[in-house]
Amino acid sequence: MFNSQFAELQKRHEQFSTRHFETLKARSKEEASHKLASAMAYSMLNGGKRVRPFLVYATGAMLGADLADLDAPALAIECIHSYSLVHDDLPAMDNDTLRRGKPTCHIKYDHATAILAGDALQAEAFQVLTTHAYKNVSPQQQLNMVRELATASGLIGMCGGQALDIEATGQALDLTALEHVHQLKTGALMKAAVLLGAHCAPQISAEDYAKLQQWSDAIGLAFQVQDDILDQISDTETLGKTQGSDITNHKATYPALLGLEGAIAKRNQLFDKAVHALSGIPYNTQLLSEFTEYLVTRDR
Repeated sequence: MFNSQFAELQKRHEQFSTRHFETLKARSKEEASHKLASAMAYSMLNGGKRVRPFLVYATGAMLGADLADLDAPALAIECIHSYSLVHDDLPAMDNDTLRRGKPTCHIKYDHATAILAGDALQAEAFQVLTTHAYKNVSPQQQLNMVRELATASGLIGMCGGQALDIEATGQALDLTALEHVHQLKTGALMKAAVLLGAHCAPQISAEDYAKLQQWSDAIGLAFQVQDDILDQISDTETLGKTQGSDITNHKATYPALLGLEGAIAKRNQLFDKAVHALSGIPYNTQLLSEFTEYLVTRDR
């Protein structure tokens, strides 16, 4: 049941994204750089799990939001995520040549185009959020989404976490420091995806909003722990990116700090924490519960 629902929402997101970026490419032939628009589309439409868009849809739908209203925040957060991957893959960052089983943006195009594609994808996220033809989302709700996404993307979110991760390369971090890095680097956008869906809801209590925050905090870290585990035990073909890159780049990871068995135990602890948070939410949380299990059992 979960797989079919996940696939259905992935398909909805892919169709909406494809239409959006095909329109962007068509406009660029006369109004802007077609090469840049093509690089943006390449980076957005080259596959991926689409976990963050799924979280927007699943959370919003659970709370009674219209799926058509959720299309925009789902696309916006994936624009931010894709821009971060384009920049992460550059030689100055992780220096990777493979992403989702295909050449990374700077390999497919060139370094300058990849930098600009990331910049433009970040701007496109906010363009989408503020120009979408919403059915039941107020201007205040739109503003809340803009603030949520901006905060999760910047200094005290994803970019700040990436900076801390770079600064920690080759250093020994304790568990508290490592969790702080990943709460920002990975967890901030996962949490934002959940809260963007909540911001589209007709209404939500402060208590339920807090429970969703607790759940998203737990799954954000669990997602990263599983990524670290897979980087150690999986293979390049399955992952769609270079296996063992964390070790090669001397990154601080959960298996490096806790050992493989300790990392698995940490992941399972976060799973239990997430399930507990969901148990206190008075809505049908089955899809979110099944997603939580998917996070800790996925192989890529």
